[in-house]
Amino acid sequence: MSDRLKYQIAISLVKGIGPKLARNLVAYVGDEQAIFSESSRALMAIPGIGKSLVSAIKSRDVLDRAEEELEFITRHNIHTLYFNDDSYPKRLTMCDDAPIILYVKGQLQLNQNKVIGVVGTRKASDEARINCEKLIEGIAKRYPKTCIVSGLAYGIDVCAHQAALKFGLPTWGVMAHGLDRIYPPLHRNIAKEMLVNGGLVTEFTSGTNPDKPNFVKRNRIVAGLVDALVMVESGIKGGAIITARIAESYNRDVLAFPGSAHDDLAKGGNYLIKKNIAALIEGVDDLEYALAWESVAKDQAVQSTLFVDFKSADEELLYNVLKENKELTANELCIKSGLAVSKVSANMLALEFNGLVKCLPGNAFRILK
Repeated sequence: MSDRLKYQIAISLVKGIGPKLARNLVAYVGDEQAIFSESSRALMAIPGIGKSLVSAIKSRDVLDRAEEELEFITRHNIHTLYFNDDSYPKRLTMCDDAPIILYVKGQLQLNQNKVIGVVGTRKASDEARINCEKLIEGIAKRYPKTCIVSGLAYGIDVCAHQAALKFGLPTWGVMAHGLDRIYPPLHRNIAKEMLVNGGLVTEFTSGTNPDKPNFVKRNRIVAGLVDALVMVESGIKGGAIITARIAESYNRDVLAFPGSAHDDLAKGGNYLIKKNIAALIEGVDDLEYALAWESVAKDQAVQSTLFVDFKSADEELLYNVLKENKELTANELCIKSGLAVSKVSANMLALEFNGLVKCLPGNAFRILK
C-alpha cells in the first residue's frame, strides 16, 4: 500500500496537473504507478498532456518528494484520502475540482449524515459571535451528531469550532497549508482539542506555507464538504463571500445572517440575501426549514407516543380505551374498562400528571399523546 500511496501523492505534486487532469490521467492509464512508468510517447497521446507536463512527470524530483511526504505522514500518524477511496468525502466527489488527495489528522468522520459549514469575517462583532454560538447550540440540541466545518481562522471560524467543542459536536478545520504547522499559531490548543472529535484536513503537503492563493483553494474544500454553508458576518469582500459563491456553484444551500444596512460587516450577508444567493437565517429553525430536517426532539416526541411508561396495568388499560375513543367521561371509562369508579379516578389522575390525558369540564377526559 505504501508504494501505491507514494504514486498517489506524486500525482498531486506534478506542477501543471490539477485535480481534473489527474483524474483523466488515472482513467487513461489505469492506475497511479502506470502514469510514471508509461512511455513519453504514450503520455503525449493523452488529451491535455504536452511536452512540459511529460517532463514534469518524468522528473525524479517528484517521486523523491513523494517519498519524503510518505515518511512524514507515517511518522505523524496522518491519514490520506484518495479520490477513489471509499472513505473519501462523498460530498466532495460531486465537485469536479475536488482535491485528488487529502491529508487528515484526527477522526475519519468526513461522511457524517449532516455537515454544516460556518464562515465569516476575521473581525467578528460581539453580536456575530453570539449568533454563531446560539446557532451551533441549537444544532447540537436538535441534531447532536452534526459536523461543523470551518477554516480555523480568527473571528467566526474559530468561534464556530469553539462552539462545536463546547456543545459536543464533531468539528473539522480545513487548512490552507501542510499539517506540519498550525496557522494561526494562537489556535494550536483548539486544534489539539478538535482531534478528539473531528480534526484537521488539507490538500497541501508538509512544508506548504499559508500563502494567499492557498486560502482560496481551501475555501472550495469547505464549500464542497458541507450540506449547507452559513455566513454569519462578512464585509462585501473576503474569503467568506468567495466560499459562499463556491458553495452556490456546487448547488449547496447557502444561508446568511442579515444586519444593519449601515454596518460594513453586514454588507456581505445582506448582499447574498438580496441577490438570492443565500436564504435569510436567524437561528436553527431557519436552517431546519431550509434543509427540511427532522429534529431529534420531534423524533423523540413521536417515540414517546409509541412507547409510554405505564405504572400499572390499569393505567395502560384506561389509556388504551381513551386512545380508541379520543374523549370519554369517567362513567364511560368505568363501563368500557370494567374498572370501579375509585380505580378510574385514581389512575386517570396519574395519567393527567404524566401529561398523557387532559381533564375537561363535565368530568370528561381527552387523550394528549
